[in-house]
Amino acid sequence: MLNEDKILACVDQSRFADTVTDAAAWAARRTLAPMELLHIINRRPEVSNGGDHSGAIGFNAQQHLLTKLSEQDAARSREARESGRLFLMRQRERAIRAGAAPPDVRQRYGELEEVLIEQQPDVRLFVLGRRGESAETTQRDLGRNVERVVRALKKPILAVTEGFQEPSRVMIAFDGGSVTRRGVEMVATSPLFRGLRVHLLMSGKERKDGIKQLEWARTTLEAAGLEAPTALIPGDAESIIARAVQEQAIDMLIMGAYGHSPIRTLLFGSKTSDLLRSAKIPTLLLR
Repeated sequence: MLNEDKILACVDQSRFADTVTDAAAWAARRTLAPMELLHIINRRPEVSNGGDHSGAIGFNAQQHLLTKLSEQDAARSREARESGRLFLMRQRERAIRAGAAPPDVRQRYGELEEVLIEQQPDVRLFVLGRRGESAETTQRDLGRNVERVVRALKKPILAVTEGFQEPSRVMIAFDGGSVTRRGVEMVATSPLFRGLRVHLLMSGKERKDGIKQLEWARTTLEAAGLEAPTALIPGDAESIIARAVQEQAIDMLIMGAYGHSPIRTLLFGSKTSDLLRSAKIPTLLLR
């Protein structure tokens, strides 16, 4: 997050889009980085319109049917592009009102994961909603794409909840591992967190060098001019972090993401997903 790469806001046409735009505009304004709004149009085939084509068995009838279906598909594609264009223009104006420099806008056909992997070399921070269009009908508390996308990307990802507010207190769920150590160094050097109060919390399984690791993190942050209170609380990380977030009025959580394989996650569950569900605040995920 120290170069001039862009802040990429992944927006879909759901009520969660405003939150993603607001969070990306905040990050772009704080880092003076360019911002882009990306809307992905899924190319999955449309479901059948219910028409009965069982009598279309002759060659001419088949050609007529194919032509009709192709025209319908082209019309749907034009409608989707135009709808997306108007949607992106509204989000662009929202970002400008939030203080960001006028962002670029782009529409792409494809699958979310594949498109974001392709964009990754030019991105310093991805911003996406913890829920999306599918949540409008499924009422999931965690979007079905979140884990797959986070596992696929190597850049930091800010997963936001509905109703973004600019943070003043952040918390690093620190475990002393290489990912969260890099996270501490990133927080210390990034303008994104300048002037904020940064809490350090180590929980989970007790480790012999826990105090030493926390002291390193605290001194690193304080050397950068950040106030960094620390806490070492062994025990269940999910419940301890969730309680600390609420008690200390934390606005944003920073943590490492998905350290185990998808197979292990399938068998034993994922602490990352559990924390995303229990911590109802924007979460910066580090890979």
